[in-house]
Amino acid sequence: MAVHNYDVVVIGSGPAGESAAINAAKHGKRVAIVERQSSVGGNCTHWGTIPSKALRHQVKQIMQFNTNRMFRDIGEPRWFSFPKVLERSRVTIDQQVELRTKFYSRNRIDLFFGVARFRDDNTVVVRDNHEGAEELSAPQFVIATGSRPYRPADVNFRHPRIYCSDTILGLSHTPRTLIIYGAGVIGSEYASIFSGLGVKVDLIDTRERLLSFLDDEISDALSYELRNYGVLIRHNEEYRSVEGDEAGVVVNLESGKRLRADAFLWANGRTGNTDELGLENIGLEPNGRGQLQVDNHYRTAIPHIYAVGDVIGWPSLASAAYDQGRSASDEFLGEDFRFVDDIPTGIYTIPEISSVGKTERELTEAKVPYEVAQAFFKDTARAQITGDTAGMLKILFHRETLEILGIHCFGDQASEIVHIGQAIMQQKGEANTLRYFINTTFNYPTMAEAYRIAAQNGLNRLF
Repeated sequence: MAVHNYDVVVIGSGPAGESAAINAAKHGKRVAIVERQSSVGGNCTHWGTIPSKALRHQVKQIMQFNTNRMFRDIGEPRWFSFPKVLERSRVTIDQQVELRTKFYSRNRIDLFFGVARFRDDNTVVVRDNHEGAEELSAPQFVIATGSRPYRPADVNFRHPRIYCSDTILGLSHTPRTLIIYGAGVIGSEYASIFSGLGVKVDLIDTRERLLSFLDDEISDALSYELRNYGVLIRHNEEYRSVEGDEAGVVVNLESGKRLRADAFLWANGRTGNTDELGLENIGLEPNGRGQLQVDNHYRTAIPHIYAVGDVIGWPSLASAAYDQGRSASDEFLGEDFRFVDDIPTGIYTIPEISSVGKTERELTEAKVPYEVAQAFFKDTARAQITGDTAGMLKILFHRETLEILGIHCFGDQASEIVHIGQAIMQQKGEANTLRYFINTTFNYPTMAEAYRIAAQNGLNRLF
């Protein structure tokens, strides 16, 4: 068995592992990264963020074509099969893999493809698909193995019509009807995608409202838009059984309801990828969802072994995972450390959602004297030009100091728009003020102009 010595070994090449490895390499460390798949990028590139967002973009283009009056004048609506749309999305995956492979080469980071398993707390053994094995030793380790869909034992995922959010990317036909169980971020995104392709979707929510961590008004807006595209949302439901047959899938709910569809997508929860790491050999124990516990410096119970990204749970966002990886390596490199907690949400439904800061509910419960500033996209020239008029920008601010407390955006380009307000929120003291948007000239027509409109709306509410 070949033995290799490094300063840092990173397990997993998703956003968290990549940033940890590159940051350490740029500080002169000898770094190795282990990836169990045959190419770099992790689940983010191959199964999660990139495929689903690329798929969403293709579907959104189809929807725009079919609803644009100019195109309707020259032809009938066009509908594309799910496999055809997915095929076009794979181009992005290939581009991402090529780009990230170059990152590792440029920074002289050694790549090992295979499954890493701890032999002791300073050594992992990497076994590839051909039963070859190599031993990697280092004084510092970063676990960034990500997560996979949680799959309950009483649901038969081997059935050809029952899918999870990974296997749905292998769907070889376009179902006429689809049941999605779980109305979290992933379930809501796929409900948008499939309904945009003309599929009749039943979205089963185990809670009383969609994405309850969002501002209530934004959650309500998402519910409206999904229903507008024909999605039937069923709240406060739990499954009793999921039964697949040759013609489709029957879902029996605890409430006594029976639903039938051509296909079924499970989108309820995720599990950390820790079961093959050999953690029992070093005394680390994941929780019931396979996630590792870390302190506020991303250290596990073994101080020189760090864990970042989806494998530690919240917030399970690629953006946060990237920053967590860099911060963890900053910690053992002796650089300035930042705990990643000020994170904007990015939810790629159609239309998309993004927010940062407090919600109205949170501010009301804390008895903070806030006011609301809002702009509806239907009133902006840019949205009228593009036809993406659904949605709004909502700014919550302190009615006495004008400090911005929260920004909530629903609509086209929401995940881009939110960063303008986020930048102002990050300013210290009096620099964080709603008046910034009054005293700044925005290009016209733009979506960013909504900040000026909202700020004027908010100031008009004060007395």
